[in-house]
Amino acid sequence: MGELQSQLDTTIEVVAPENIAFHYRAAGPFRRWPAFLLDALFRLAVMVTLSIALSLAGAFAGGMGLVSAVLLIIWFLLEWFYGAFFETYMNGQTPGKWIMGIRVLTVDGQPINGFQAMLRNVLRVADMYPMLSLQVLGIPVPMYVLPTFMAGLVTMSLNRRFQRLGDLVCGTMVVIEEKHRLTGIVRIEDPRAAQLAEYLPADFRPSRTLARTLATYVERRRFFTPARRREVARHLAAPLLEKLGLRPDTSHDLLLCALYYRAFVADRPDETELGAAGVPAPSGAPFASETAVGSDLESACPFAVSGQSQQST
Repeated sequence: MGELQSQLDTTIEVVAPENIAFHYRAAGPFRRWPAFLLDALFRLAVMVTLSIALSLAGAFAGGMGLVSAVLLIIWFLLEWFYGAFFETYMNGQTPGKWIMGIRVLTVDGQPINGFQAMLRNVLRVADMYPMLSLQVLGIPVPMYVLPTFMAGLVTMSLNRRFQRLGDLVCGTMVVIEEKHRLTGIVRIEDPRAAQLAEYLPADFRPSRTLARTLATYVERRRFFTPARRREVARHLAAPLLEKLGLRPDTSHDLLLCALYYRAFVADRPDETELGAAGVPAPSGAPFASETAVGSDLESACPFAVSGQSQQST
């Protein structure tokens, strides 16, 4: 039954250590092939440019033999280290991948390291097999140098992440990079978010991953229905309730808004005296202690799910 209920698309779920589930779309061969061709054109352009420049310099200096040796070394470096260099220092992208909007990540959603970038590019040779002879082009030379990429295509079709042989060995995958453009600090209209933020531990600081997730959720929640908010917020907020010492019936959506308020709004100069939507924030945090939160939260502050479902907009 689990397999029948799985998504029939290319979405991959990766669960971070903070118990946050990220979803990526795996890049298939039709998205990766143009990136490969673009990178090949870039390498060709570099080789042509350097060949012309070095040939002119060699003609004047009379050292064409040295020029040929230098060009051979440059070709070797471009062919074997181009992808590894850019994927290491461009966070999993080559110029071609950047143009096509795809990126190499590890299977657990982390950036790849230099060793993985190098190994997956070296193993690309295995994905090119079987090779065809030049004779198929009418060239009477029995040299098998024309790649078919059948090994890579067959391997990609047999796994859900579209991993070729190099990806399987290195534990990497290529995903479509979706650019999320946030519009700045979002003003939360529900004043209870500022009130609930007062009950959070004073030393609570969200991790970078959690902060980015909160910002994305609050930015987009205005497009969700209340039922959809509860469904989305539950996955992140449910494990945080126990960790923060809050009642289990606290609204998940309101908790994420309160965490966002604490992380991005509370320390802003223009928000020091005013809470969300310009409502004065409660002073003194009368229920900041763990005992008080557990005993008095329901009666003092209506943060329960039933109240949230009626008042949150």
